[in-house]
Amino acid sequence: MQVRGRRIRPLAVVCAAAVLASSAACGGAGSSADSAPLTKLRIMAPADPGGGWDSTSREAQKALEGSKTVRNVEVYNVPGAGGTIGLAQLANHPKDDQLLMTMGLVMVGAVVTNKSKSTLADVTPIAKLTSEQEVVVVPADSPYKTLQDFVTAWKADPGKLPIAGGSAGGTDQILAGLMAKAVGADPKQVNYIAFSGGGEALASLLGGKVAAGVSGLSEFKDQIDAGKLRALAVSGDKPVQGLDAPTLKTAGVDVSLTNWRGVVAPKSITTAQRDALIEAVTKMHKSSQWKAALTKNGWTDDFLTGAAYTKYLRSEEKRATAVLQEIGLA
Repeated sequence: MQVRGRRIRPLAVVCAAAVLASSAACGGAGSSADSAPLTKLRIMAPADPGGGWDSTSREAQKALEGSKTVRNVEVYNVPGAGGTIGLAQLANHPKDDQLLMTMGLVMVGAVVTNKSKSTLADVTPIAKLTSEQEVVVVPADSPYKTLQDFVTAWKADPGKLPIAGGSAGGTDQILAGLMAKAVGADPKQVNYIAFSGGGEALASLLGGKVAAGVSGLSEFKDQIDAGKLRALAVSGDKPVQGLDAPTLKTAGVDVSLTNWRGVVAPKSITTAQRDALIEAVTKMHKSSQWKAALTKNGWTDDFLTGAAYTKYLRSEEKRATAVLQEIGLA
């Protein structure tokens, strides 16, 4: 077809040549791979500042903005009840494709122990981000120089030696219960002091109010490096490079457990909105900023999205429920 001596290509040819372009005339919105970055995103950390969810949220904020995946990211805290207060807010939130909540194994257990009306069936799984070893610590001036020193005194009277950790029913309390069971103590007699944020647990340790603490390594690492806390053991199958502490198994306590963290969105978002959030988090995961955050915090890269993450989340719900029932916490 020609108009005034100029050849005009058919519309179909024009659209085919506009690779990844967005064109109403072509009848489609184009590929999200070439779309503009999100203008803003909010990330809820469902705990007090200073804990693992808070630090993960803030590292994600830096990586999302630094990699220009999202122009403006806000992190805010909703503490309480092992994250289930934040979970309830997200579950009842109107459709919002600019909101994520950081969560993990701690929340899986808290849903069970707190008998939360809102569950992880009420959210949209976006991505699993990291896994991390737990660490058992004591104050630097503690009489317990090794894990065996602590276990000997603890086994004799579990209630006499309070242990600080995260929210009730979370990874820290699960680990304390499993340790008690492994050394022949009654898990129900463990004097576990639950805190909603890592900062409070750390203060109780440094203030001499508890005998020991259990948490993710990143939450205590600075104080261990500064010589204010002594690491007695880590919870995974292998020692942590640069940390002078054996695994629980090597120290004679037959337990292995690692924590993990990820992000979820409101359940009410559309499939397209879910995919856009997954795409943004995937781009963040590939960024140099996020890789630096993994190294700095000692987190293991454990990335999982979509259906695979949903399947993993459901299996973790079953596993945590079984463990909590076994050690008398549910």
